[in-house]
Amino acid sequence: MKQTLYVETTIVSYLTARPKPDVMRLSHEMLTRQWWTSERVRFDLYISQLVIEEASGGDKAAAAARLKVLKDIPLLAITAEMYELAARLTRTLALPARARADAVHVAIAAVHGMSFLLTWNCRHLANAALADRIDRTCDGYGIVAPRIVTPEQLMEIA
Repeated sequence: MKQTLYVETTIVSYLTARPKPDVMRLSHEMLTRQWWTSERVRFDLYISQLVIEEASGGDKAAAAARLKVLKDIPLLAITAEMYELAARLTRTLALPARARADAVHVAIAAVHGMSFLLTWNCRHLANAALADRIDRTCDGYGIVAPRIVTPEQLMEIA
């Protein structure tokens, strides 16, 4: 049985982005493409309506490319329980208002029992300094937080 993986919006954004001159960003884009090509088959992928909404924004051509990649990935339902957990995470992590959606992604993945949440958001999600607080908050709701990782962390070493 494959492990479950929630694909957060930064992944599809990096996957479909035009290469950027910034070395770190370019590296993340390349790693994302490599992971998507060779590693994603090891997981059952899921997204939410929030990912669709975020991917739909911005440049129309870029949004169309993102949505094309997402079209066959199953959607996880979003419930009131998830918004309650997200509000608690927002307070616990002291997230700014613009980052509240990040807490919703975690809540969706946690309530649905995802093994992993895949992201390049290292400020509010894949951040070791926040991991214990995310785990404790989810534990307080009687659920296990997903392991929040980047594509690089999920690469198989051959």
